[in-house]
Amino acid sequence: MVQTDGEHYFTARPATADERREVAVRLAGREVVVQTARGVFSGERLDPGTSVLLPLITDGDAPGDVLDLGCGWGPIALTLALRRPHQRVHAVDVNERALDLVRRNAERLGVEVRAQLPDEVDEDLRFTEIWSNPPIRIGKPALHALLQRWLPRLAPGGAAHLVVQKNLGADSLQRWLEEGAVPGTSTTRTATAKGFRVLSVSRPA
Repeated sequence: MVQTDGEHYFTARPATADERREVAVRLAGREVVVQTARGVFSGERLDPGTSVLLPLITDGDAPGDVLDLGCGWGPIALTLALRRPHQRVHAVDVNERALDLVRRNAERLGVEVRAQLPDEVDEDLRFTEIWSNPPIRIGKPALHALLQRWLPRLAPGGAAHLVVQKNLGADSLQRWLEEGAVPGTSTTRTATAKGFRVLSVSRPA
């Protein structure tokens, strides 16, 4: 995870110049061109952790609401929208520049993504799936608070999929989740690749 010009990608209003660039990436099995910028997470490429998570997003016709938590410029949300045309895809980030990029990229790709600040999301909304490359560098207390805010919003039978670098605390995060940090859920490690773990947090139906 990167830090740009002394400020974190999780800054609400990045002070770095809003220099937009186009990047070619592969999402949902196709080559696409998206817009990125300085001051957002992985603004120059597809993050390696995200590249581990994206192949786990399969095509589907079931309805429901799904969430990209900490969306950045939107690779997870865009992949969900491309593969799940019948689902309502939500993208959440504290970085307003990132949310603007998600909206622009969704429009460019002809898909719908509801990109919002955390406090703008309807409190009553429940998600069938949550996908996230969470912002580990905000620190353990803030990360735990973030997950304890959003993981309880899984619908019955829902699951969250988190990709975390092994060297940045994936195993300790798994232990924390397994010890009951989010009551009513169970956690398993579902994939390991390129130095990353994918942790799946499930809520019984």
